[in-house]
Amino acid sequence: MSLTSALNSVQSIFNNTGQQSSVVSTNIANVGNSDYVRREASITTSLSGAQVVSISRAQETALLAQYLQSNSKDSAQQTLVTGLESLKSLMGGNDYETSPSTYLSAFQQALQTFATSPSSTTAAQSAVTAAQDLANSLNTASDGVQSIRADADAEIATQVSSLNTLLSQFETANNAVKLATATGADTSSALDEREKLLKQISSIVGVTTAVRDNNDMALYTSDGTVLFETVPRTVTYVPTTTYVAGTEGNSVNIDGVALDAGEGSTTSASGSLQALLQLRDDIAPTFQAQLDEIAKSLVQAFSETDGSTSAPGLFVWTTASGTSGGTPSDSDDITGIASSISVNLAVVTSEGGDATKLRDGTISGITDLNSSGDSGFSDNLDALYTALTEQRSFSSDAGLSTTQSLMDYASSSIGWLEQYRSDATSASENTTAALSRSDEAYSNEAGVNLDEELTLLLDIEQSYKAATKILNVIDEMFKSLLDIAS
Repeated sequence: MSLTSALNSVQSIFNNTGQQSSVVSTNIANVGNSDYVRREASITTSLSGAQVVSISRAQETALLAQYLQSNSKDSAQQTLVTGLESLKSLMGGNDYETSPSTYLSAFQQALQTFATSPSSTTAAQSAVTAAQDLANSLNTASDGVQSIRADADAEIATQVSSLNTLLSQFETANNAVKLATATGADTSSALDEREKLLKQISSIVGVTTAVRDNNDMALYTSDGTVLFETVPRTVTYVPTTTYVAGTEGNSVNIDGVALDAGEGSTTSASGSLQALLQLRDDIAPTFQAQLDEIAKSLVQAFSETDGSTSAPGLFVWTTASGTSGGTPSDSDDITGIASSISVNLAVVTSEGGDATKLRDGTISGITDLNSSGDSGFSDNLDALYTALTEQRSFSSDAGLSTTQSLMDYASSSIGWLEQYRSDATSASENTTAALSRSDEAYSNEAGVNLDEELTLLLDIEQSYKAATKILNVIDEMFKSLLDIAS
C-alpha cells in the first residue's frame, strides 16, 4: 500500500469515527426523551470498496402498534375510573356516608322511633328532619350526576379540539416524511415527530396505521373509520352547556361517522373519547335512573289515599313545568324526579306546618286516619315503616332488580356503583401493567440505552486511537523520505 493510500484510509477512518461519535452523542443527549428513537451508525462497504457510515433508525413497527393499542386501552380505562371515582366522591367517599341509602336508613330509624313514641313532638320533628335530609341527599346526588355529565361533555369538546389540532400537525409531519423519503434525505427527525403525534392521538381515540409509498401513513380508528388519509378527516362535536336529567348529549363524528361509546366496567373503549361518552351517556344516566326510582318510590310509599283519590303525603315533587306532581304509578317514567323531591311544607314547623300530621295521615288534607285525636296513635307510622321494607316494582331501565324493597333497592344502587368502580379499578391496573410492558418492550428495542451507547463510544475511541497511531507512522515515514531526498 502506498503512503497516499494509507493516508486516505486514515482520513476515511477519521471521517467515519466522527460521524459515528456524532450519532452516539445525539443518542446520549436524548437518553431521557421518550419520543426519540435511537439512531444506529454502522460501517458498510460501497461498490467502490470504500467504507462509509450508514445511519439507520431503530424502528420497530410491530412493537409500536402494540404500544398504541395499549395506550388507547389504558387511557380509556383510566378515564372511566376517574369518572366513577367522581361519582363515589359525590356519595361521600369510601363509606358512602352522604348517599341516599345512608339517609334512607337514618330516616327509617327516626320513623321507627316516632312509631314507638307517637305522642312525642321531638320524635315527630326528628322524623321530618330525617325526611328532609333524605330529600336533600337525592337533590344533591341528582344535581351532582348532571354536573359530572356536563364536565364530561366539556372534556369531550376539549379533546375533540385537541384531536383536530394533532391531526393537522400529523399532516405536516407526514408530508415531511414523504418528502425526505422521496429525495433520499434523512427521515429520522420527521419520523420521530410523526410518531410522537401518533402516540398522543392514540390516547384520545384508538388508532391503527397503514404505511404506503414514500412512507406515507394513513390512520384509521379502531372500528375502521378513516381518521387521516393524505389529509386529516374532520372530527366534529357540538357541546351541550347545560345538563338536567333526560338531556341527551351530542355525538362525536369522525369523517361523518358517529363514534361509539364504550361498554362495561372493563371498557370496550379505545381512547379517552369513547370512555367519556360512556360516562356521559351510560353510567351517569343509569345512576340517575336509580335515584329517580328511589324518589318515585318514596312519593308512592308515603302518598295518602281516601280509597278513590291519591295525593302525595310526606314527599312531594315538582314537574318540569314547575307544577306540583301527583302520585306516580309504577309504569310512570319520571326522569329527574330525584332533583325536585322535597318534604311537604305541611309538616315543616319552620314553615308553619305540624310534624304530627305524619302520624295522623293528614298531610295531604284528603284523609284523617286519627280522627279521634289519639296522641298514642301509631298505626299509620307502623304502616309507613313497613312500606319501606315491602316488595315493590322498579323500572328495568335502571340496571337493578325490578322487584325488591325500597331499602334493598337503595343499598343495591350503592352496591352497583361500588362494584362497577371496583371492577373498573382492577381492570385499570391490568391496562396500566400492559402499557408498561409495551412501553418497556418498545423502549428496549427503539429507545436509548446509556450503557450501550457509552460502550459504543469507547469502541469508537479505540478506532480513533488506532487511526492516530497509523497517522503518526505515516508522518514518520514522510519525514524519513524528505530527509533522504534532502
